[in-house]
Amino acid sequence: MAFGANRTSVGEQGGGRSSAGRTVQEDPPASHVRYEERHETEKERADRRWTELLQEVRVAQMGIQILLGFLLSVAFTERFEDIGATDRTIYVVTVMLGSAATGTLIAPVALHRFVTGHRMKPQTVEWASRLTIAGLVLLLCTVTCALLLILRVVLHNGMAWWLVGGLFLWFVACWFLLPAWARHVGPGRNGTAGGGR
Repeated sequence: MAFGANRTSVGEQGGGRSSAGRTVQEDPPASHVRYEERHETEKERADRRWTELLQEVRVAQMGIQILLGFLLSVAFTERFEDIGATDRTIYVVTVMLGSAATGTLIAPVALHRFVTGHRMKPQTVEWASRLTIAGLVLLLCTVTCALLLILRVVLHNGMAWWLVGGLFLWFVACWFLLPAWARHVGPGRNGTAGGGR
């Protein structure tokens, strides 16, 4: 009996032989599935991250440049003379924010150009990433103020503030809260495979 029990135990440990002698493949639990890891040096990782960051910055740069170009042209229209003092203040603040956002989103390119050849690529990517996030915050403020200015001129009532407030919250949710939530619940939150970018 003992010998039979040992055979059963060994069969169970072997994982997978049925009574007919066939091998049975069992799927591992979801918690034990390993994601394919990147095998790259620190320099290769920095190069990849810089390429990804550059693509992201291009999208943001295009948006702010179009918006800023529109804002700068508004001052030369005939109707601009008719807007009130409050709207003029909003306009000036919007243009200043748009200019700051443009400078901040272009800064990663200038940073990279000035430190190229000094073996600082990983640090450059980190600084450029922070500048990009700051640029996105400034872009958010610029878009919000531009919407406020336009809706105040169009609606002539307090509804503009409510509409802009709702859109501001929507932008914050899409640009910042959703990525933060995804980062919190994602597979890389505990440093597991598939996490390190």
